[in-house]
Amino acid sequence: MSGASEQITEADILSAVVVANEGTLPAEVARSLLGLHFRQPAVDRMNELAERNRRGELTDAEQAELEKYLRVGEFLNLLQAKARLSLAQSRDMTR
Repeated sequence: MSGASEQITEADILSAVVVANEGTLPAEVARSLLGLHFRQPAVDRMNELAERNRRGELTDAEQAELEKYLRVGEFLNLLQAKARLSLAQSRDMTR
């Protein structure tokens, strides 16, 4: 395996599937995706993990948990970028 392929992340793979810079989602789907967000208990947990990470106090399990939250957040950002572009393009087409 080459060095470049060892550095690929789940976000890189999903970017190739979702293609955020193509606004191809129907408006209803795009609006639904923009409504997705972390609920408050998850936000609180992420903030706690992030603060403990800044202080260098995370266990290996907590580090893995934080990384999972970050990957899910990256995926959500990717989907929502595509949703915003889709809505903007659908507005442009109706003018």
